[in-house]
Amino acid sequence: MLAAARVFLVKATGVSAIVHPPKARISPTTLETHGHVRVDPYHWLRERDEPEVVDYLRTENDYTAAVMRHTEGLQTALFEEIKGRIKQTDMSVPYREGDYYYYTRFEAGKEYPIHCRKRVLDGLEQVILDVNVMATGYEFYTVETRVVSSAQDILAYAVDTVGRRICAIQFKNLETGEVLPDVIPDVTSNIAWANDNRTLFYAKQDPTTLRPFQIYRHRLGTSVSDDQLVYEEADETFGAAVFKTKSKKYLMVASFQTLSTEYRFLEADDPTGTFTVFSPREREHEYHVDHRDNTFYVRTNLDAKNFRLMETLVGQTGTKHWREVVPHRNDVLLAGIEMFKDYLVLQERKDGLTQIRIRPWSGQGEHALEFAEPAYQAAVSTNPEMDTQILRYGYTSMTTPNSIYDYDMASRTQVLLKQEEVLGGFDARNYQTERVHARAHDGTKIPISMVYRTGLKKDGTRPLLLYGYGAYGFSLDATFSSPRLSLIDRGFIYAIAHVRGGQELGRSWYDDGKLLKKKNTFTDFIACAEHLVRERYTSPDHLFAMGGSAGGLLMGAVLNMRPDLFAGVVALVPFVDVVTTMLDDSVPLTTSEYDEWGNPNEKAFFEYIRSYSPYDNVEAKPYPHVLVTAGLHDSQVQYWEPAKWVAKLRATKTDQHRLLLKTNMDAGHGGASGRYK
Repeated sequence: MLAAARVFLVKATGVSAIVHPPKARISPTTLETHGHVRVDPYHWLRERDEPEVVDYLRTENDYTAAVMRHTEGLQTALFEEIKGRIKQTDMSVPYREGDYYYYTRFEAGKEYPIHCRKRVLDGLEQVILDVNVMATGYEFYTVETRVVSSAQDILAYAVDTVGRRICAIQFKNLETGEVLPDVIPDVTSNIAWANDNRTLFYAKQDPTTLRPFQIYRHRLGTSVSDDQLVYEEADETFGAAVFKTKSKKYLMVASFQTLSTEYRFLEADDPTGTFTVFSPREREHEYHVDHRDNTFYVRTNLDAKNFRLMETLVGQTGTKHWREVVPHRNDVLLAGIEMFKDYLVLQERKDGLTQIRIRPWSGQGEHALEFAEPAYQAAVSTNPEMDTQILRYGYTSMTTPNSIYDYDMASRTQVLLKQEEVLGGFDARNYQTERVHARAHDGTKIPISMVYRTGLKKDGTRPLLLYGYGAYGFSLDATFSSPRLSLIDRGFIYAIAHVRGGQELGRSWYDDGKLLKKKNTFTDFIACAEHLVRERYTSPDHLFAMGGSAGGLLMGAVLNMRPDLFAGVVALVPFVDVVTTMLDDSVPLTTSEYDEWGNPNEKAFFEYIRSYSPYDNVEAKPYPHVLVTAGLHDSQVQYWEPAKWVAKLRATKTDQHRLLLKTNMDAGHGGASGRYK
């Protein structure tokens, strides 16, 4: 029996009418947890290799294409318009590391980057990797990581040809151009060189759950089968990664999960040595380590909810030896640090906005960079060298294209190195950005960042796209997007709801949007939508919502709670089958996220997650227009979650609004590879 029927009627006008939308076969599977019985009619869609499953996904794709066929002219026009704003031949700002300047450039009409470097002495270009050549014959191709050895003559790089974050590590001799025979298959993209120029450390994942849990050591010229396991993370709620400190003196193995971290260190000059625990893991203690001179610097939440900075001598790593450098502040989140020979740079968040603070190690002349716009993003960029007084940082806002600056921390002067060139007559004066606040159900003020064409008249007739995420402590900042101009120029307001679950307003903002407080994320988003309607920026007939991954969970929950509030919703690779996924420890990411969503093997968390899980709360009622995307090879949200959700929505909802599922059959969570795809 076919999973779906393919019955399409194309009118002579070119507008497609669908006689029968795809209808997935119902095959009830009974799932019982804590005495509660759930019946899943579409559990069978998890069988990735079954022809019936693939046939159903392709039928949904055919249906989507047919429904959208009358817009193909507009789609082509939009694509050309968006492409027309992109500078076809372009180059990133080179950064210096050792004897070379490294950069990436693009050539007109080509999909993939060309990674290059120039020697400081003679300025001659050397092409390191031309991904356009490498990607020939592949539907999906991406170089995830590139790391040059300490002598800068060997490049290690990780290639993913499927989109499932399963990579092959390869090596290239940059002096001869030869691709070396060493190939390390089926691993992560996480790699770090030792200082002997011959030894590479890499992280390997569990083949089923994709949890990175093993760190191996490979010596160039030897068989991969002889690689040595140097660390294995036994706790299935933790992952493991390896990196080198900025000082290049130490290799670090980090064990990490939502609420706890643990580091091990090894001198990078001694790659066959044994890693030493820096500070043993403790529940709810997160810390991050870097090195300068004879001192380790530790960003920690030990007795510091918003983190503080500590220091300790290399031979005294236990917490009892830690001395405070930057104290905890209730109103400022210490988000990260960047160290130089004479300066410490602090990346902070205050009042929902990013800021960069400069602290000379001498103790004199501390100051912060100033930014004038009401909503923006400022972030430290690529700064591999320690011995410099130049800080490279990036700045953007919803009206200011991505800009790269070099800031002289001594003279307090800066140079704009590059601002993204937006072709097609873009003029920032034609656009206005604004930051307002909505009031949540508990009185909390939720920031909203907006951009629109100058001269907005608030009469409730403007279409508005409201974007949200709200998970993992990931903060959404007000950044620029040239494709977004195609929406704004057609009258749309674009808005970001900075809901709880992110970390925009400090660690408590994150804590108040996860676990048994997760519903704050959903009600915050609804409050933002209601505020925008009440203030007549838009109306429910003109209001659209969008979110992806965990933001797709947000879309699913909001759809169930307030379908009347939106004209349409776009859910990108949405995490919507939360109960079933979090009960299945064979699914990638499950065990490492118990402290984000809760462990439903515990009844209290099971009941709470079940109360909002989008798939489990679909009801027989009207829903707005919905577009859903998926990736067949998605390792972060398995394709069957959006597929099952769409099938259940289609069989249950009572309206005639469009419900479309588009599955990329050749890619994963991030969609297609290539510049224009």
